[in-house]
Amino acid sequence: MNTQFESTYSMLVRSEEKGRGILEILVYAAMILSVVFSIWQFAETPLKVPAPGTDPCVACDTTKTQLRADS
Repeated sequence: MNTQFESTYSMLVRSEEKGRGILEILVYAAMILSVVFSIWQFAETPLKVPAPGTDPCVACDTTKTQLRADS
């Protein structure tokens, strides 16, 4: 019977899977890189904001359409 006291932390450290640490590092690195790439892609997207009065307003069309009498 084991009569020696061992803390929970020391048991966890001793029983930790060795290959799991490398896998976690790779997953965290992939997640961080994907977030950085997404932010970079959003920042590089061109934004076209026309100055007032330079582009014709599609919704403000001033031409009148003729309704057909037989419709």
